[in-house]
Amino acid sequence: MEVAIAGGGIGGLSLALNLHKRGVSCRVYETAPEIRELGVGITLLPHAMRELATLGVQEAIAAAGIENRESCFFNRFGQLLYKEPRGKFAGYSYPEYGIHRGKLHKILYDEARKVLGEARIVTNRQCLGVDQDDKGIALRMRETSSGADLPPVRADVAIACDGVNSALRKQHYPDEQVAFAGINTWRGVTRHKPILTGRTYMRVGSIRTGKIVIYPIIDKVDDQGNQLINWMAEIQTANAAINDWNKTGKLEDFLPIYENWKYDWLDVGELIRNADQILEYPMVDKDPVDRWTFGRVTFLGDAAHPMYPRGSNGAAQALIDARTLADILAKATDCPAALKEYEAARLAPASKVVRTNREFPPDFINIKVEELTGDKPFANLDDYISQGELRTLSDDYKKIAGFAVESLR
Repeated sequence: MEVAIAGGGIGGLSLALNLHKRGVSCRVYETAPEIRELGVGITLLPHAMRELATLGVQEAIAAAGIENRESCFFNRFGQLLYKEPRGKFAGYSYPEYGIHRGKLHKILYDEARKVLGEARIVTNRQCLGVDQDDKGIALRMRETSSGADLPPVRADVAIACDGVNSALRKQHYPDEQVAFAGINTWRGVTRHKPILTGRTYMRVGSIRTGKIVIYPIIDKVDDQGNQLINWMAEIQTANAAINDWNKTGKLEDFLPIYENWKYDWLDVGELIRNADQILEYPMVDKDPVDRWTFGRVTFLGDAAHPMYPRGSNGAAQALIDARTLADILAKATDCPAALKEYEAARLAPASKVVRTNREFPPDFINIKVEELTGDKPFANLDDYISQGELRTLSDDYKKIAGFAVESLR
């Protein structure tokens, strides 16, 4: 069997590594002419690290990122609402890491080139679509840098790992649009002294009045003892226009919300103003569909189930897709049947996570407390809600999203 993988992101590269481990031949076609360390931060939850550990890259991730020890929820007045341990400190068999997305991508890219061979990780190739017959598929290709059409690529199956704007998905859902509910985000990285423990993942405020997620991704980034701190600000606004992707963010568009968020443990406005880089993104997903597989073509990762970038679950679900599909293809005798088996295994669970991230986000704790307190500082939080009730809210999300501690032991 020969598998063509359209897209060399986290999902595509992890699929290639999984297939190679199982003796299945594959080749990755990545649109970018070269792989560079782009983007900002990403959190790798225990169920993501479970998948990455089996691919042999945990040591490299540990060296490049920061292991999270705790997660803290604060209201916009800087008051602690709830705190819980994370990763191995919470009893998981696997750690949790904050890491620069570009560094994670480069780790997977380097490992794939080393293990599969450079000839099987092809850059500068844009997949335009696929044609298929009883004998296999033909991927229509273009050279990204020149725009020149290239001869089609033949394989037995094609896996769309080409992201939220997947060309292969669009071929089967031509009129589909991303779903935007008025939430825009701004992401940045700032050199800053360690905040709280220096191993803390923080959620402050809510999307209704302004929310920011903060966590470190690189330790000792300079000789001043600073870390590289990743942050994502988001706000829901009526009649908001959708942001672009990877466009440079403007401070005036969102800083006024956070300017006066000054606590004894952090000046949020200063953190934002001192950013090395700010990018803007829309908070979008797509409505779950009831079919991913079309003959010898199927979808994986964001091409299959684009979801809100909440709860650090997008990459984790792509990694689970990759392992599941590789397991099935490794024992397959009928390619289309194997792809349908993969769809049957993964479509419903992934769709559930998409819906959960819309309806019951991981910062529901912040929203709940904001409602109960009337969005005002409190003297005693137990007068409104107990820590046990908050813990239940947190645990319920983990169960739905597939990373409850008992399910990963």
